[in-house]
Amino acid sequence: MTLEPLYSIHVTCWQCENVFQSSRVRPSFKKAIRTDSDFCGYYKEENPDYYVVRVCPACGFASTEHSSSKLTEVQKRKFRSEVGDRWTPKDYSGQRDWNAALETYKLALLCAQAIEEKERIIASLLQHIAWMYRYKGNKEQEQRFMRFSLEAYVRVYETEVVGKNDARLLYLIGELNLRTGSLHEAAKWFSRVIHDHKIVDTAMIRASREQWAVLRELMTEKKLELPEEMRNESKSS
Repeated sequence: MTLEPLYSIHVTCWQCENVFQSSRVRPSFKKAIRTDSDFCGYYKEENPDYYVVRVCPACGFASTEHSSSKLTEVQKRKFRSEVGDRWTPKDYSGQRDWNAALETYKLALLCAQAIEEKERIIASLLQHIAWMYRYKGNKEQEQRFMRFSLEAYVRVYETEVVGKNDARLLYLIGELNLRTGSLHEAAKWFSRVIHDHKIVDTAMIRASREQWAVLRELMTEKKLELPEEMRNESKSS
């Protein structure tokens, strides 16, 4: 018997308490054939990123497994007034194509903004929307949402105490700066990961060094002034 890539889970809506089904990709099918330097994955069969968002068909509340698990009455009212009151019942269970996946992400973003969800959740949704446009080769929209995502991740760094030594967050801010053309800013963030002795995440340190080398080559090619750390590297090599 051939194993199907998708399976269903039951989800209880945090807004209206309706129980609904949402599809997930089986772990054995989640191995990416390649991954971009900002963690965007490409898959042979079903793309797990298409199924990150769970959408309640009854009220339209969309969330991810990392979203806040309880809503206050104020949040529920804000959701209803900004999103729910305009919701037309729609079922996103089962297989999703690119269009359906993009719809779920944009709906989740609207919901997150309405209830004033944690900035890290909003940043992640914006980044995933950028990836969705990357899959289609829409560079204009990809760049637009990467910039939104970058702004949100910087706010995470500025407002979350744990963010100061979060190597993955620092790396990601550097990477998004690199991808949106802010090369000197990218250098600043990669440098923090590489040179901060409190950071011990070897995978992110290695990734930052790799992108540091890419950045140095790009800046040299564009005849841009290198940051001091890069100039010092040149003198010592």
